[in-house]
Amino acid sequence: MTQGPFLYDDDPAPLHTGTPRTRQGWLVGLLVGTVLLAVAMVGVLYLVRGAPADQAEEVTGVFLAALASGDTETAYGLLCEDEQARLDATGMEDEYLRPGAAEIAGVQDDPAEGARVQQVTVRWADGGSTQLAVVNEDGPRICGIG
Repeated sequence: MTQGPFLYDDDPAPLHTGTPRTRQGWLVGLLVGTVLLAVAMVGVLYLVRGAPADQAEEVTGVFLAALASGDTETAYGLLCEDEQARLDATGMEDEYLRPGAAEIAGVQDDPAEGARVQQVTVRWADGGSTQLAVVNEDGPRICGIG
């Protein structure tokens, strides 16, 4: 055994001598922050894209204006996949266009489908009215006439 001056009189002190702290506050804060960010993103998306009723009204207006001006390519692009498979670009004018000017009278959720399908009421200059179904299929699309 060696005798002599040593650097330490005792064993070195343990590095972590205090009571351990829990990090639960950070974890709860992170979870709450994530939820708040998700809610904020939904709100921003709603503000940027608009309500489903607003989207349905806008796409119906563009669709009817394109048909009235003879722009069948634009109007055909606003149909849902089922309607595009059922109709060709020339057949949709006979199906959707009526004589005279069209006016969008109102938008409501479809009673059977709920908020997934919007029913847009269109009034025509001759006094008649039709309802167009609008679905969200990679954006709002016209998907049937009632």
